[in-house]
Amino acid sequence: MIMIIASIFLFAGIWVLWNRMELGKLGKQENVATPAENPYKDAEIEVVIIPAENDIYGYDIYVYGAVLIHQPSRPRLPGNAGFATEADAMKAAELGIKKIRQS
Repeated sequence: MIMIIASIFLFAGIWVLWNRMELGKLGKQENVATPAENPYKDAEIEVVIIPAENDIYGYDIYVYGAVLIHQPSRPRLPGNAGFATEADAMKAAELGIKKIRQS
């Protein structure tokens, strides 16, 4: 009976040590992937203000000549209301470009 209990404790001790060693290896991974560089960081980006009905405005953001964002209305607001002025649409587009370059 003592041999069985001793064997159980020995097995449990070996198991605990082995698990602790495996946990130590987790922090030392050698092939950890690093985030890729933002492909839009230095991209050719252009904004086109688009007029809509009822004297409102939206914008398109082009990256390398292709439309990346088509925003005919004010983002995050209910309905289809656009921007009241071209300047307001340009401010929103510039904020969008800033976020594109930073992400």
